[in-house]
Amino acid sequence: MYSTMKRIAIILLVTVIMASCDDEGRDLNKDISVPVSVMDISPGSLEEYISTTGTVIPVKEVTLKSEISGRYKLMKNPATGKPYALGDFVKAGAKIIQLEDEEYENNIKITSLELQLEISKQVFDKQKSLYAKGGVTLSELKNSEIEYINSKYSYEDALIRLRKMNVIAPFNGTIVSLTYTTTGNKIDAGLDLITLMDYSNLIMDLNLAVKNIEVIDVGQKVRIMNYTIPDDTLTGVISQLSPAIDPQSRSFKAVVTIKNDELLLRPGMFAKGEIIVASKDSTIVIPKNIILSKQRGNTVFVIDKGQAQERILTFGLENPEFVEVISGLDIKEKLVIKGFETLRNQSKVKVVK
Repeated sequence: MYSTMKRIAIILLVTVIMASCDDEGRDLNKDISVPVSVMDISPGSLEEYISTTGTVIPVKEVTLKSEISGRYKLMKNPATGKPYALGDFVKAGAKIIQLEDEEYENNIKITSLELQLEISKQVFDKQKSLYAKGGVTLSELKNSEIEYINSKYSYEDALIRLRKMNVIAPFNGTIVSLTYTTTGNKIDAGLDLITLMDYSNLIMDLNLAVKNIEVIDVGQKVRIMNYTIPDDTLTGVISQLSPAIDPQSRSFKAVVTIKNDELLLRPGMFAKGEIIVASKDSTIVIPKNIILSKQRGNTVFVIDKGQAQERILTFGLENPEFVEVISGLDIKEKLVIKGFETLRNQSKVKVVK
C-alpha cells in the first residue's frame, strides 16, 4: 500500500515539473523576437510583359552577282586605302568590283551614241524653232522628235550595259561575304561576288502562343536583350501581326522591328524579347519572391508595433519578378522582405538590416 502511494506521488511530482517546464518554454518563446528585414512601401511603376525569343535578321541584305563575264578587279576602300575586305563599311553608290572587257565595252559604242544623241537634240530644237515660224511641217517636226527619242533610249541603254561592268553598292552597308579572286582573272556571268548588309535596323520573327492574341497589337514596344550586351537594352516595336493561327503549334506570327544604330546586335544573333502589354504608374509594387501561398490566399507580413501582421493580397498587373497589389497593403507600411518564412500572425519581430 505504501509502495503504491509512493509511486503515485512520484508520478504527480514529475507531471508538475514537466508542466512547469512547458509553461516556462512557452513564456520563453513569447519573449523571442524573429529577426527580419523590411522595406517601406512606396508608389512605383510596373510593366506587364510577355517573354519571347527569336533570331534577328537585317532589314536590308543583298547578294550582288557578276552580270557579265570579264577580268576581275577589286577596288580600294577610300576609308582604308586598301582593297575592300570583309567587315568594311560601304557607302551607297560606291564601286566595289570592276569587270574589264574591252571587246564588250567597244561593242557598246558609248561615244558615238552620245554624239548621236547630241546631234539629234540639236536637230529637234532647230525643227521646233522653224515650225513655230512656219518653216517646216508638223510631220518633219515629229520625225525629228522621234530621232531624238530613239537616240536618247539608245544612249541610256548603253549606259545600263556599261554599268554591268561595275558592282555598285545599292545602299549603305557592311560587307559580310566577298568572293576573292586574283586581279585580272576572268570570271563568268552570274557568279556571287559580294553580300552587303545594313543591320542598323533589324527584324525578329516571333511565334506567340494563341492565348496572348488578344493582348498583342501592332505598335507595342518590345525590350530586346542578348547575353553579349548585358548592360544595354535595345528597343523594338511590333510592326506586323498575322491574324492566322497555326493549328499544329497553336501559335501566331509577329514581326518586331529593332533600332540597332550602334550595331550592338549582329545579324543571326539569338535574342530575348519582352513585349510590354500593359503598364501602370504610382501603384504598390512588391517582389513576387516574398509572397507566401496559403489556403486563405496570397499573403505577406507587415510590421506594426513590433509584431508581424499577416495581410491577404489582391493582385493587378504582374510580370515574372514583380506584382501590383490592388488591396491588402497601404503606402508607408513596412513590408517584411527577409525572415518571413517562419513568421506567424502577431509574431514578435526585430528589424535588422
